[in-house]
Amino acid sequence: MSRITIFATLLLLICSEGYLFSQVRAVNRDKYRIHINKTDRPFTIDGVLDEEPWSSAERAWEFQRVTPTDTGYPVAKTEVMLTYDKSNLYLGIICHDPTPGKRPVESLRRDFGFSNNDNFMFFLNTYNDLTNGFAFGISAAGAQTEGLQYEGTKVDYSWDIKWKSEVKSYDDKWVTEVSIPFRSLRYFEGDKEWGINFGRLDLKNNEKSAWAPMPRQFPHCSLPFVGTLIWDEPRDKAGLRFSLIPYATAKVTRDFEAGEATKWKWNAGVDAKMILSTSLNLDLTLNPDYSQVEVDKQQTNLDRYELFFPEKRQFYLENSDLFASLGTDRVRPFFSRRIGLDNPVLAGARLSGNLGDRWRIGIMDIQTGKNDEVHAANYMVAALQRLVFSRSSVTGFLINKQVMNTGDDETFTGNKYNRVAGLEYNLATPDNRWNGKVYYHQNLVENLTLKDAAMAANITYSTPFVTTSVNQALTGSGYNAETGYVRRMGYYQLNGSFQYKFFPESKSIISHGPVLRLDTYLDPYNSFSLTDRETNLMYRIDFLNKSSFSVDAKENYIKLLQPFDPTNTGGLKLLAGEDFSWNEIGATYVSDNRKMFNFSLTARYGGYYNGDRLTLNGEVNYRVQPYGSLALVTTYNDIELPGPYNSAKLLLIGPRFDFTFTDDLFFTSFIQYNNQIDNLNLNLRFQWRFAPVSDLFIVYTENSWAGDILNNSFGSPYAGDLRSKNRGLVVKLSYWFN
Repeated sequence: MSRITIFATLLLLICSEGYLFSQVRAVNRDKYRIHINKTDRPFTIDGVLDEEPWSSAERAWEFQRVTPTDTGYPVAKTEVMLTYDKSNLYLGIICHDPTPGKRPVESLRRDFGFSNNDNFMFFLNTYNDLTNGFAFGISAAGAQTEGLQYEGTKVDYSWDIKWKSEVKSYDDKWVTEVSIPFRSLRYFEGDKEWGINFGRLDLKNNEKSAWAPMPRQFPHCSLPFVGTLIWDEPRDKAGLRFSLIPYATAKVTRDFEAGEATKWKWNAGVDAKMILSTSLNLDLTLNPDYSQVEVDKQQTNLDRYELFFPEKRQFYLENSDLFASLGTDRVRPFFSRRIGLDNPVLAGARLSGNLGDRWRIGIMDIQTGKNDEVHAANYMVAALQRLVFSRSSVTGFLINKQVMNTGDDETFTGNKYNRVAGLEYNLATPDNRWNGKVYYHQNLVENLTLKDAAMAANITYSTPFVTTSVNQALTGSGYNAETGYVRRMGYYQLNGSFQYKFFPESKSIISHGPVLRLDTYLDPYNSFSLTDRETNLMYRIDFLNKSSFSVDAKENYIKLLQPFDPTNTGGLKLLAGEDFSWNEIGATYVSDNRKMFNFSLTARYGGYYNGDRLTLNGEVNYRVQPYGSLALVTTYNDIELPGPYNSAKLLLIGPRFDFTFTDDLFFTSFIQYNNQIDNLNLNLRFQWRFAPVSDLFIVYTENSWAGDILNNSFGSPYAGDLRSKNRGLVVKLSYWFN
């Protein structure tokens, strides 16, 4: 049943898009057009638009409002001019500000939060595919952000490149000047047009505007709605370009829990980036440093399955959507954080980019070394993507993990290799109203069966008033992607959602409306019997002052497939085969984030397996702009279960202090107390960006026994006295040579 419906959905998606959308051109490309002319005049990036080319450049100035309504013009006008020379693309931007008052900004930190800062952003669709591109942003305080765009409406802001900007502030406007080297971009030689759009967020007036407009249900970065940048000359062919990024680290650590003495370690390595053409690059790494200078945000784990933490390491980021977007958020055949965590990475190479205007390629190979417990292994992933119709694509991939030198090791009991291949179809219509995916993945084992496969089909339809989606997935009990992230195996999932928004004529409310979500899991090996169900009915109100309020009711059903302790504290487990039903209610309030002091609060109460649970989540933020912010994030769960099962009061609390001395000098203090794992984590990080994409980091981390204070329970002889489990100090220096 499930296989038939999944492939029927695939056929329907392909046929309908091919008939309806294959000849549709981008929504705004013909109407919103701006010309750019070359200059040979020298430029000084100082935020003062006194260079001669700015006086003669064509201007994009008639921005249209996107939110809170997508009609009319914004209160604050914006003007944008462009020019270029042999090496750089230049932008001059004037953000008029007729409304008195301080411009809201968080801090001077790079990669600022879009919705928390007055800012200007622009988006380049250099491949003209309305799907992949580059995003750049400047806050009113002069902080920068940049990211890689993928899937038309998503941006990965972990990406870093060299570029320059400068802001000058005045009472009635702020002006910025930008220079982006062409060597930092990817594009096709000979093109005379790029997709481009400009966006402005004016928090004082609570308005978001764009030069090439879009419906308000879509994010500001939506590439399907870009306009056209017209070059006076075809883009030059770029020769081979080369960047070298060496690093050196010094580390001192001590593990008190294991009774080890202080260890000193020095290390060095190098990353290299070779630009083979304007659209294809080769990344190389030798003895890379994969330590994270920023710790993961901990989560209270009340789940029966593994938690997901995002990838932050630079080597894996460019064109990462070719690998990281395979599957869905619950079934990822490739997850790069599996590599280099248990044993050292020796070297790696990655070729990625575009081959012509319809093909993308990604090939990555990583070799790890051996340690006392884990064998050396080679990891290879290859993906080939073909653009079809207007914005859709077909992707084929192969993933291989090969364990090395196991022949003489009689103690080795794992798999000598693990291989997964697959084919995916991604639907995206020109107006972005329809999006979807169908995929089939197969473990390559000796005797192929559907138990070793995973398949799914989903589709989403979105308008300003209605957003609805449906998804179905079948993941076999033998689908084992060792280099991936797969939450569970052996299930058939059917879920969907429906949301409707009313837009009243009100001085305080933007929109309100209901949201219905249904998620079910069935056992395909037991007559498709029900194992999980979650039904959630919510009503949400969004206010004009950027605050929001929602209430919801949820119904749950779970049949345990494995024994499980609902508190994850090591207590007596509920038995496999037992089933539980319960109901719960919740409410969430998010305050106006333009205020210096802002917060969000969530409260939930109801049943929980064979007991009850109260959950409180809160986040409080206070900023001293533009120099820093203080945040406090708290999660509290009070779980009451009948004896002899464990009850627990679980607290995760994390105060975080960010201080930005300048836009190149940062200090962060992050403390996390988690009584579920009896741990107090302290992370102190100092960063000096002394040159573009070149940093000095000094990072101190310590984990201590803190005890389970709420439950008056202590899991070790040292718990509660804050005695250290382990601590470490790391100094890292890296420099980007072009």
